[in-house]
Order: sequence, then C-alpha cells, then structure tokens
Amino acid sequence: MNASVIDLRYKMNDVLKALDRNEDVTILYHGKVKGVISSRDQVASKKIIEHAFFNMRNTDGAVEEQMTRLRGGRFNAL
Repeated sequence: MNASVIDLRYKMNDVLKALDRNEDVTILYHGKVKGVISSRDQVASKKIIEHAFFNMRNTDGAVEEQMTRLRGGRFNAL
C-alpha cells in the first residue's frame, strides 16, 4: 500500500488494516518515498540474550575494555 503524509493523518484506520494484512506501507512525501512501515509479524526478532551487551556487567574485566573489544578500535585495521 502507498500512503501519503495526509493519508497517515486522515486515513490511519486504512493504514492499520493494511498492516493487519501483513502488507508493507510505503510512505510518500511529494511523490517520493520517505520510508516503509512493515508489520511487526514480518520483522525478525532476536532474543535479548543474543545481544552483545546482555549480562555485560558480570563479565571479567572493566566495562571500558569490553566496549573497546565489542566496538573494535579505530586503528586495529592498520
């Protein structure tokens, strides 16, 4: 479904029905695509324990060292 900014304001019920049907809603502004709204069922969700920061406080070492390891240093590639 394509929806303009005005459609979001005045026809939100139709947009929500399209999302209930698992349709993507493309948002248009002056005829150009500004974004896409996807149904929650289509978005793959991860478990919280798979996130890199989960249980970070219980790891050995300082938090700064852990952050540097996760981010990677700016000069590691040199």
